[in-house]
Amino acid sequence: MLRIEHYSKTYPGGKRAVDDVSLHVRPGEIYGFIGHNGAGKTTTLRAVAGVMDFTEGTIVIDGYDVKKNPIAAKRVTAFLPDNPDLYEFMKGITYLNFIADLYDIPADQRTADIQKYGDAFELTGNLGSPIGSYSHGMRQKLALISAFIRRPRLLILDEPFVGLDPAASHLMKGYLEELCQKGSAVFFSTHVLEVAEKLCHQIAIIKDGRLVKCGATAELVGDSSLENVFLELEGE
Repeated sequence: MLRIEHYSKTYPGGKRAVDDVSLHVRPGEIYGFIGHNGAGKTTTLRAVAGVMDFTEGTIVIDGYDVKKNPIAAKRVTAFLPDNPDLYEFMKGITYLNFIADLYDIPADQRTADIQKYGDAFELTGNLGSPIGSYSHGMRQKLALISAFIRRPRLLILDEPFVGLDPAASHLMKGYLEELCQKGSAVFFSTHVLEVAEKLCHQIAIIKDGRLVKCGATAELVGDSSLENVFLELEGE
């Protein structure tokens, strides 16, 4: 579903933010991308999503090269940054229909999915209000709904649990698993290591722009915990 091969990103001035990263996310997998602040997580996610150019390597999503065929790659992808930009002047329902129009989602499908996710996240009653009046948590829920209604082949999330209450976090985890059961994949970063350990099939740990550990979660963690593995690698 996602193939990153020898990806590197160098910023103007020579700062190398990510150095020769390669990883593969298969259909049906939830893949966790772990690292300290500034390690290169967000830079990588933004490159995968096609919103940031990169220096070297290739990134392919569901067969589409993000550089050679960016529109096709984006049509099968949904990306939620850690602080999604939403149009505050729009009503929630207007925004969701705007996203549905962009992705050519049929009327009956969008109506059913907006109802499903709006009710589940307890946001249906607020969809008629301007986004500018939403709390941070409500905005995060709206952004999640806008991603789920696309039924993406690859869902990319940067710190998705920030701003969500425990009930919404639980719901989101269930919907991520549901998405993967239908053959899609999830690639996300998080600082909530306990959640990553329980939720992810695969884990990659990045440090100072380079992958230092990756593999099946159970094998990577062993008899320890993801937190202990991460702290040991950070101390090296």
